[in-house]
Amino acid sequence: MPDATTFADLPDRAQLLSMSGFDFMCAMRDGTLPRPPIARVLNYTLAEVLDGEVTFTGMPDFDHTNPMGTLHGGWYGAVLDSCMACAVMTKVPRGSIYTTLEYKVNITRSIPIGLQVTARGWVQHVGRSTGVAAGEICGVEDGKVYATGSTTCIIMKIS
Repeated sequence: MPDATTFADLPDRAQLLSMSGFDFMCAMRDGTLPRPPIARVLNYTLAEVLDGEVTFTGMPDFDHTNPMGTLHGGWYGAVLDSCMACAVMTKVPRGSIYTTLEYKVNITRSIPIGLQVTARGWVQHVGRSTGVAAGEICGVEDGKVYATGSTTCIIMKIS
């Protein structure tokens, strides 16, 4: 999967608006659109795209720790925001865009550095102007839930 390393690598507005959100997410999964910089920096990859559901795989490493040597809470938040908002994106119609309005994260236990995880987001509601989704981060090897989250996104028709 190619990585976006400059603004020129990112899809332009016309390209974004020409596709449904589902098609956009599938193009990222398939590598015809680049992986966003945040995914490279935080070490996660888009693994699965379904209608109303998205799964990422990832692994926190030393660069994601806080001064105490444990995983920084921002890693949980960014990864959950990504999977939950991208789940909403799968429901966004062609000619529209979306962005996160708010999100909440509940960390249930610390993810050990180097543990492979999945972050899954799923839609709970999508209307004309808002989308609501939930998500969770689970360990691949141990099956434990490490964090849960919820989000509300705004959906905007672009003329």
